[in-house]
Amino acid sequence: MTGTVLVDIRKYDGSSSARWTATRLGADEHGTWLGTARGVPVGSAAGGWTTRFAYVTLVPRAAWWTATFCADPGPELYCDVCTVPEWSGNGTVLRTVDLDLDVVRPRGGGLRVEDEEEFAAHRVRYGYPGSLVREARRTCAWLAEAGRRDAGGVEPFVSAYRRWLG
Repeated sequence: MTGTVLVDIRKYDGSSSARWTATRLGADEHGTWLGTARGVPVGSAAGGWTTRFAYVTLVPRAAWWTATFCADPGPELYCDVCTVPEWSGNGTVLRTVDLDLDVVRPRGGGLRVEDEEEFAAHRVRYGYPGSLVREARRTCAWLAEAGRRDAGGVEPFVSAYRRWLG
């Protein structure tokens, strides 16, 4: 199935974190791949912007994350820890709840975890349940290991994404 997908990412309180359209590129053993061109408008409760570079996003099956692989000059890897992504019945809308934690691998740099302070603040502000906190932290730790560039990394984070990004 190909076509346009509305990506709708929310915060735990239901406010918009980010919303844009992407192109469904296809699927493989890792999940569904979406492509977003440079210059696509993105909206959120905080305002709007346009994408600064092209990227592909992997939406895995039944996992608490999505992974974005960017064209230069963007980061090589940007993983969002989120609730399990949900597709609308006709597959044209993708929804997740952003859980703040991000695992980022800059081009040529080492992997790092971002927004831990935001996660801690939102945990209190939104009353994240203990099970959600545990799963978000477990997922973040797994992504930090799996997304490594060296021999410790695993697919699709090592090279499988290159086919889709190309």
